Amino acid sequence: MSDLPEFYFRIRENGAAVFRIDTENRQRRIEMQEIAVVNIRNGNVKPHGDHVLSAEENAVIAEWMDERQAVLADRDIDDIHRAVDYMNLTTHWAQSRASDEDLEDVTDRLLLAMHDLRSVLVRKKSDRLMKADDADD
Repeated sequence: MSDLPEFYFRIRENGAAVFRIDTENRQRRIEMQEIAVVNIRNGNVKPHGDHVLSAEENAVIAEWMDERQAVLADRDIDDIHRAVDYMNLTTHWAQSRASDEDLEDVTDRLLLAMHDLRSVLVRKKSDRLMKADDADD
């Protein structure tokens, strides 16, 4: 059982509950003592109960938070790449397989979502170009 990590992070909606793993007891059972709750969005780390976090625990939690934020950022960009794929698949579906009833069901929502996305992308692109022009001057 010595291969187990010293800490376990139970993922939650906005972060994780942090547990210290203990196998050094008389029954050799795995015991998990909750030591903190982490909010990944605002960076808050709240010790559990009366527990006072050690420097080591704080360092492990900070490292986990950095790694978790990187994982979530990677997932975000992967989701966007998938959205592009879905848009292409949707185009193919609309052109080749969709019935009139299918198109009637989704056309307005798709057009509004695409218009909204296009508006945001054009504005952001314009902002980037303006910044680049300002930096060149």
